[in-house]
Amino acid sequence: MIDAALLPLQRHLMTPPGQWLAARGVRADQITLTGCLIGLAAAAAAAAGFYWLALAGLALNRLADGLDGAVARVTGPTDRGAFLDIALDFVFYAAFPLGFVLSDPGANALPGAVLIASFVISGTSFLAFASVAARRGMTAAAYPSKGIYYLGGLTEGAETIAVFAAFCLFPAWFPILALVFAAAATVTGITRFAAGWQAFSDS
Repeated sequence: MIDAALLPLQRHLMTPPGQWLAARGVRADQITLTGCLIGLAAAAAAAAGFYWLALAGLALNRLADGLDGAVARVTGPTDRGAFLDIALDFVFYAAFPLGFVLSDPGANALPGAVLIASFVISGTSFLAFASVAARRGMTAAAYPSKGIYYLGGLTEGAETIAVFAAFCLFPAWFPILALVFAAAATVTGITRFAAGWQAFSDS
């Protein structure tokens, strides 16, 4: 919901370190892959009950997510980079709550399953819209630098990361937080399906 508003600030903060890394031969894909590995390690830390370590991994994963784009703007964006960026984000979004499910299956399994299912609803509608939009040559004015058509919604990246951080800070609240956010993510998915139905109704 607020990603478009935060994007200029993110660019401002990430451009100097991105230029520094690019000048030293660091590739955007390397940062993307490293960020994913850190994110998976954060999920493992959550599964082991090391929630502060999971929070640190979450922060580093998001830092990498900003830096890879900053480096790509210097070295030139690639289709492979755009693919990795979005695909590995979805891997992380599924893995991180799974860590909390594994940390306390009795309390967290059902809420975690509902949350991940809501991510599937939201994510598939997002990717399906982007696929058809790309075939039509559509671009998202609010997200001109994204590698694919970025269809916003009630729950976007910023809201998701805020909730993930709350999981780490208040792990006992995971069931309630997960179910509330799952409801919001489901609403996002429904609005994206509706947007696709309306945008592509001419064929």
